[in-house]
Amino acid sequence: MHRIAWPRWSKNFLIACFACVFSLVAVACVGNGNDPSVTAQDTAAPVSSLDSIIEAGTIRIAVPQDFAPFGSVDADGNLEGYDIDVANLIGEDLGVEVELVPVTSDNRIPFLQTDKVDLVISSMGANPERAKSIFFSSPYAPFFSGLYGSADITGVESFEDLSGYRVGVTQGTLEDLELSDAVGDDVEIERFADNSLTASSLISGQVDLIATGNVVASELSKNNPDQNIEGKFIIKESPAHIGLRRGELDLLQWVNTFVYHKRLGGELDDLSQTWLGEPLPELPAF
Repeated sequence: MHRIAWPRWSKNFLIACFACVFSLVAVACVGNGNDPSVTAQDTAAPVSSLDSIIEAGTIRIAVPQDFAPFGSVDADGNLEGYDIDVANLIGEDLGVEVELVPVTSDNRIPFLQTDKVDLVISSMGANPERAKSIFFSSPYAPFFSGLYGSADITGVESFEDLSGYRVGVTQGTLEDLELSDAVGDDVEIERFADNSLTASSLISGQVDLIATGNVVASELSKNNPDQNIEGKFIIKESPAHIGLRRGELDLLQWVNTFVYHKRLGGELDDLSQTWLGEPLPELPAF
């Protein structure tokens, strides 16, 4: 048998390679094994927002205060409505106290983003633009937006028919976004800070029509029968979702499970019967 005679330079090259590999392994072991702070930092689990709420014993929930029957103030100064009851059900199931934080349509998302609240339950519709900023749960309540005004105003069946009219809308709402995108300068849009001001603008004659939710229009018509308020056309079907901060997947999973459980158990149907006067309809998947 012949023995292979390796050139001297190749032997030196192999020895150098083994030495480099050995050095790298040694450095890696020292860097990861002898510095416990590095290991702890690399393996530390992210803080769970759900666990933080349970440990704190309180959940802060943004709710409407001017949007009956979802949320309003009763004669004793207490908040009541569909969204208020949903918020309290969440507290019961989590086993924590509920801190209700009244918000407007314009500040409910900023309150969530700046950690003033943990959830927003304020009859909020989901759309791609809002989803850039926050997470949305599965829908928990029915809702649609429309154009409303006196029956004396005829021929208004679409956005194209609004030319020359003054239209009131609550600033920052889904109706505001849809209206702004759909009409031009020939339509005068008047924006108001909350839903009560928007509703009042129609009754006072400040505007000719308002873009708002079906429940607001229903309440307005009921309280002002002499105004002959009717729906002109539907802007958009927009069931209500619960809002959460982006990235809080554990809390989102819990909220979705909560909504699913309350739909199956009939609690949301009971709330719909109480506050909306009709059974809970089939809500879309999300």
